[in-house]
Amino acid sequence: MTTFERIKKLARDHGESIKKLSTDLGFGESTIYKWKEQEPKGKDLAKVADHFNVTTDYLLGRTDTPQFTRKDERDVQKILEEMTEGLNNKNELAFLKNGGEEIDEDDAELLRASLENVIRQSKLLAKQKFTPKKYRKNQD
Repeated sequence: MTTFERIKKLARDHGESIKKLSTDLGFGESTIYKWKEQEPKGKDLAKVADHFNVTTDYLLGRTDTPQFTRKDERDVQKILEEMTEGLNNKNELAFLKNGGEEIDEDDAELLRASLENVIRQSKLLAKQKFTPKKYRKNQD
């Protein structure tokens, strides 16, 4: 998904038009539409990210989780890799069914996806819990 497509989806999800979003952020009416063909300026992209409470990494397609940076994404994948290595090692907690038989590939992928979801949720909760109020985008 391109930067423009991500912004268009966010605007639609928030009940806004691209034209209205542009004017609300102090851009020309067609500024965001121009991003179909050209890269936005960093400061303009930051305004859109702040407006929707997402990261610029999300808008640029560097991560699929709106609140994650590229570093967060790498951290999730590293933790997931470490966990699944342990699951594949017969000396540790392995992908085993009753009787010690290894689970099939489909079940292993379901387990991996579930673990990834848990890691992502844990990371989001930790970000909320440990980010000081003065740095939060939506202060309570």
